[in-house]
Amino acid sequence: MTFLALDIGNTRLKWALYDAAHRDAKLLDSGAEFLENIDKLAEGPWSCIQAPTHVLGCAVASDVIRRRVEEQMEAWDVAPQWVVASEAEAGLRNGYDHPARLGADRWIAMIGAYQHMLTQGAAQPMVVVMVGTAVTVEAVDASGKFLGGLILPGHGIMLRALESGTAGLHVPTGEVTPFPTNTSDALTSGGTYAIAGAVERMVQHVRAHCGAEPKCIMTGGAAWKMAPSMTRPFELVDNLIFDGLLFIAQKRFPA
Repeated sequence: MTFLALDIGNTRLKWALYDAAHRDAKLLDSGAEFLENIDKLAEGPWSCIQAPTHVLGCAVASDVIRRRVEEQMEAWDVAPQWVVASEAEAGLRNGYDHPARLGADRWIAMIGAYQHMLTQGAAQPMVVVMVGTAVTVEAVDASGKFLGGLILPGHGIMLRALESGTAGLHVPTGEVTPFPTNTSDALTSGGTYAIAGAVERMVQHVRAHCGAEPKCIMTGGAAWKMAPSMTRPFELVDNLIFDGLLFIAQKRFPA
């Protein structure tokens, strides 16, 4: 049996093929494509991989994008499943006002983070941060209840908003410094510290609510850029959504 995990984000599709649908599965192959190139998957990278027995995906892109991805799987004769946030799954309980409206990527990443923590020791409160096109900052208590979370723009969106809304302001890449003395550094530092400040505030909320210091986990394509600017230690975990998909798949596709 092989298992294909899919993560369709706002700009790219990431995929990973495993030899089984459980958390200890061996990674066989993986890759990423920008969304404008997904119509070439079947004749490109997917033409050389073993047809998966099961496919489970996370999709935050449009339904049109998701259907285009499904078309690339037609030769495999497998019906993909797409995770939608629910009231509870894989050890996590959903505290959102309307559970199904929680973004699938947020839900899956929290499942991955919570189960990752449990493999390391005793349960404790958590703050889970995903740094991508958008940034999400989630709070989870020690029992596995999602308490709530923040959404804010990522670096790119912040900088483009400033460039389009401020006359004469252009956005070259700058450095993060404590006291920026040029516009490039001021913009980059401002965006970075805005994200770090939101995370710090959530850590304070969780500590006050739960009466314990939360474990902090960060993931996402730009997480490594944020790590040096955080005010407290964070564990960087690559592919947290794939981890979450593996935990969910273990329940949905028992061997």
